[in-house]
Amino acid sequence: MATQKSGTNGSAVSATDTPANKPLTCTGHTRPVVDLHFSHYAPTGEFFLISACKDSIPILRRGSTGDWVGSFQGHKGAVWSARLSRDASVSVTGSADFTAKVWNNVEGTPLLTLNHSHVVRAVDLSDDARYVATGGYEKKVRVFDLQSKDPTTPIRILEGSTSEIKSLLLDAAHGLVFNGDGKELRVWDLQVNKQVTSRHFEEDITSLKFSFDKKKMIVTAGKKVYFYNAVTASLEREIDTTIKVSSASLHPDGSKVVVGGSEDLWVRVYDYATGQETEVYKGHHGPIHCVSYSPDGYLYATGSEDGTVRLWQTYPGTSYGLWQAQ
Repeated sequence: MATQKSGTNGSAVSATDTPANKPLTCTGHTRPVVDLHFSHYAPTGEFFLISACKDSIPILRRGSTGDWVGSFQGHKGAVWSARLSRDASVSVTGSADFTAKVWNNVEGTPLLTLNHSHVVRAVDLSDDARYVATGGYEKKVRVFDLQSKDPTTPIRILEGSTSEIKSLLLDAAHGLVFNGDGKELRVWDLQVNKQVTSRHFEEDITSLKFSFDKKKMIVTAGKKVYFYNAVTASLEREIDTTIKVSSASLHPDGSKVVVGGSEDLWVRVYDYATGQETEVYKGHHGPIHCVSYSPDGYLYATGSEDGTVRLWQTYPGTSYGLWQAQ
């Protein structure tokens, strides 16, 4: 249900002036959905979506329709994080059962189990699916090389975080790892195995995400969304919102930002250039924990405390996937 949309001059216009944004509801989970990630395009021309849930069973779906592809059975605790390789052939998940698992998405079977001594809250996977980074309640970042002779032993252990690591990003091309622990954003250089810089925030970091071209890093903390250069870690823009932000995602063309809130049932869209809120929609029955645009930019996904994943059109009223033109 659309409630408000701002015109190009910033003035509010009635929701009846634009087609309603009717989300597709993807069921299958039985507890809160806490993470989402889209792949890029697979060799088939499709893209896929993986969701992490406290019910311990990640689900893989077709990205354009939300149709179920498969469920990953094997974790014995809540799954907090999930990432897909660029071609969607491999995924990695992090869980409260003190493990991260690497999966063969074609067969739906685990390739590796990476044991930890505490809860794994965040994982990331290099584009070529060779390297995995993990972080969690150990307050350490571990980096694994899946092509090494012993892929279950980390090739790097980055120590120095003072709080639980709840979000991280791996930029294998530049040899960088970013992690959020508490109010600190830390940048690590894998060549020297050291922290090279950090950024301090007034409130706890709730999410980290790359833009699709990996040129920007999106950080959410408090009621703000920050956009950093992903190589230099310099601040390029920040957007103020009216909610406690749990997650944000930048449209592939850089024009829009979708935002979800930890105490809010509404999904909100902001103009990147002006920082103005342009669209507000309701569909979930619980706070929104995670959001992400698709690689083609025609939809975005949201995951909620209500146990559902919902797909929303970026351009409501157009014909796309299972939606018919209005």
